[in-house]
Amino acid sequence: MKGEGPRCPPPLACSRRAPAARPFHRVTSERGSAVVDFALVSVLVVVLLLAVLQVAVYVHLRNVVTAGAQEGARYAANADVPTSAAAGRTLAVVARATSVQTAEGLVCTAGEEVDGTGLTLVTVRCAGAVPTLLAGLGDLLPLAVTGRAVEEAP
Repeated sequence: MKGEGPRCPPPLACSRRAPAARPFHRVTSERGSAVVDFALVSVLVVVLLLAVLQVAVYVHLRNVVTAGAQEGARYAANADVPTSAAAGRTLAVVARATSVQTAEGLVCTAGEEVDGTGLTLVTVRCAGAVPTLLAGLGDLLPLAVTGRAVEEAP
């Protein structure tokens, strides 16, 4: 064994050097970074989902209140119904379609107006705010709709 040189370690043992021996290798560990990435991305996805749902709630409620205002105007346009009954009918339709709390959050007024052709119209205007999905934000989205119907002659 005199002529033999130093023995080489197995090949895998050579690849596992100490961090100081590899100058271009990052010393910090990336363990757990997937959990942090998931937490950050999931918060953004949940906020985006809530925003889409809020838009859907707003559009649905606007359509329901518009249909209610039109129904109230048509009801009050009948020959034997006073114009003042339109607002109550509108709130009843909205309460039946959504909830009583939503209807109580609206202010509806009814009146008559004459259009450019000389027809008398019953007009119902409703204003209020759409409740947000996050209760802490309050009612941030305003809502104002109008429904009209031609008044019947007596």
